[in-house]
Amino acid sequence: MPFDDKKKSRVTLLDVARRANVSRATASLVIRKSPLVGTETRARVEEAMRELGYVYNMGAARLRAERSHTVGVIVPNLTNPFFAELLSGIEAGIDSAGMVVILANSGDLVERQDMVMRRMREHGVDGVIVCPAAGTEPAFLHQLAEWDLPLVQVLRQISEEVDYAGADYAAGMRQAVDYLASLGHRTIAFAVQGPIHSAYHERVEGFCEAMQSRRLDPSMILRVPNQIGEIADAAHLLFDEREQPTAVICFNDVIALGLSAGLYDRGLKVGENFSLIGFDDVTDAEAMRPRLTSVSTAPVTIGANAARLLLDRLADPIRPARRVVNETVLHIRQSCGPIAISPDNNPPASG
Repeated sequence: MPFDDKKKSRVTLLDVARRANVSRATASLVIRKSPLVGTETRARVEEAMRELGYVYNMGAARLRAERSHTVGVIVPNLTNPFFAELLSGIEAGIDSAGMVVILANSGDLVERQDMVMRRMREHGVDGVIVCPAAGTEPAFLHQLAEWDLPLVQVLRQISEEVDYAGADYAAGMRQAVDYLASLGHRTIAFAVQGPIHSAYHERVEGFCEAMQSRRLDPSMILRVPNQIGEIADAAHLLFDEREQPTAVICFNDVIALGLSAGLYDRGLKVGENFSLIGFDDVTDAEAMRPRLTSVSTAPVTIGANAARLLLDRLADPIRPARRVVNETVLHIRQSCGPIAISPDNNPPASG
């Protein structure tokens, strides 16, 4: 997406690359007078620079060459234990390179994220790992490209042209649906919460596709509150539907913990007469009773992958963007069981 007209006075290397119909990496090679660029391409990029009035700031480039050995990490929520595990993976990788992490919480607010990013730049971080706040626009990446600040997206992505570390959320949903279906469950709910972002879409779409592939109704998607205490009180939403579910898959383990409490308050026994699956498989899953069946996204590994991507980017700023996506694993514990059949009803028909 091009910059607005009012920003044309601040021409970036990305603008030049788009005008010349080349990648930003190629435009950077031209500026650095690399012999890897062909004569015709070099001429096209140089012509774009002249047309747009691009000026390479060599002073800023020299300042960037002086490393601070610090890395910024911006996450949307520090209360979710998932992000603590993610951070441990990031820190291990960054520490191994003799660098330190500066951590900030965006609160999932674009305005706060922008402010935090400016502060990160003022502190001279060498690069940033960010889980983009919901609603982040591509212009956010354009700004960082203008600053020449290396960036890795983690968990959520807003562009395929920037390094990304995450997990195969859709595959995790298939694993959860397939397992419940193997236990005879036909009416399965999906409990979600929070703002809309790429990971939200991937999980919802994965759930719908997995249900449809088994000819099951994917429409029972219920939104619960964000606070764990309020989630317990919202368990009634599962039973306000015309057709009541026998199992629920949760957007994350926080929802699973809250619904487990709410189901207990309603006299239901998780794992016996109602089945419950979490997502992310944080360490709290083992502390719950009955132990929580959950889809592991391996947040520590995702963090380590994000750290490695950033370190590689710092070592080679013009390398092509990469995506490292973890496979998910369903960890089966005690919170699911075969569908409870009423003696007055026949078993549900298979699809």
